[in-house]
Amino acid sequence: QVQLVESGGGLVQAGGSLRLSCAASGRAFSSGIMGWFRQGPGKEREFVAAISGSGANTYYADSVKGRFTISGDNAKNTVYLQMNSLKPEDTAVYYCGANLAYGSRWYNRGSWGQGTQVTVSS
Repeated sequence: QVQLVESGGGLVQAGGSLRLSCAASGRAFSSGIMGWFRQGPGKEREFVAAISGSGANTYYADSVKGRFTISGDNAKNTVYLQMNSLKPEDTAVYYCGANLAYGSRWYNRGSWGQGTQVTVSS
């Protein structure tokens, strides 16, 4: 069974940075697409970023493009999300997904982590 553990969330001022980590067990990083979603207060869960198993391809929501960077460490089975120039609207619980796919939109076919809270103050 795949287990995902996110870490790295916290409280930061607007314009600041955070790096989230998602450590996977029971699954090799290279076995498929992993990525991040987020769910803000009163909002639906939305796609943020994804990375292919080879690490060669990355995908971003328009709202974070140019500010967030997704990367992976195959040896550690860990996916990272570097978030720069954070805005109050980035405030959300961030979830790591283990088996992402794209149809008309991104969705997760696999396990979710427990989530990590990111709060950006203005």
